[in-house]
Amino acid sequence: MIDAHIHVVPPNLPGVGSLAPTLKLPPDAVAAAVAAEMRAAGVEQAFAMGEWSAPPDDPLGIEKTLKIAALVPGLKPIGVADPVKGADPDHLRRVEAELARGRVVALKGYLGYLHYEPAHTNYRRYYELAARYKIPVVFHAGDTYSPYAKLKYAHPLGIDEVAVDHPETRFVIAHAGNPWLADAAQVVYKNMNVWADLSGLVVGDASVFASDEYRDTLADLAANLRRAFRYAERPNRFVFGTDWPLIPIAPYRQFIASVIPSEYHPEVFADNARVLFRAMSS
Repeated sequence: MIDAHIHVVPPNLPGVGSLAPTLKLPPDAVAAAVAAEMRAAGVEQAFAMGEWSAPPDDPLGIEKTLKIAALVPGLKPIGVADPVKGADPDHLRRVEAELARGRVVALKGYLGYLHYEPAHTNYRRYYELAARYKIPVVFHAGDTYSPYAKLKYAHPLGIDEVAVDHPETRFVIAHAGNPWLADAAQVVYKNMNVWADLSGLVVGDASVFASDEYRDTLADLAANLRRAFRYAERPNRFVFGTDWPLIPIAPYRQFIASVIPSEYHPEVFADNARVLFRAMSS
């Protein structure tokens, strides 16, 4: 099984804290925690987001993630595509040099948190580099964790525009665009170069799934996700992810498994991610 969306370092985004106390721990403690979660859930590979606004010698914000990944078999980093620096030729040269080293499985754009639409010119070079180095671009989409975020930039329909303009680039709508699941499904249905990950649809600890307080919310979410999955008509374009440590991996896996029809489990929980992240799927 592959978890295509976790965090092992704080994202360092405007208005966002560490996400969870675990990410404030020393690297070896974080590594032990995520490795235990992966083992308990049967996860063989996990892809972890980098940090925004890292120093110039860390153009993709992955150095802290790499230190943890060195201690966790199967853990690989996703670099940050930063539109704030996307017009700086020196930064872009450092980005390309890092991509040439082959250490990242994808790039991540933080829509909403950063006030740039996907079609902004400062993202364009990242799309070109992603296509050249055969890695996808993952976009945060939907609800945010920051009062400073602007939701109009985080709507999944914005990804349709760049999917059309950059057909050689593979794009991922993180969190399936929640709460705009139907809109995200339409973008996946229309564009053969767009995927959706199923991370972060539920946040909390394992007790959330047994709580009477959240029963109706979970039922609504499950119904909306089933509807979106059917509407997209592309079971080969959805990948499992959790957003750990915002939710424990094993119980979240069980929730997603209860929503997605069982005949599609091999694709959603592993096969689709192997195709999508083909540059580093071994």
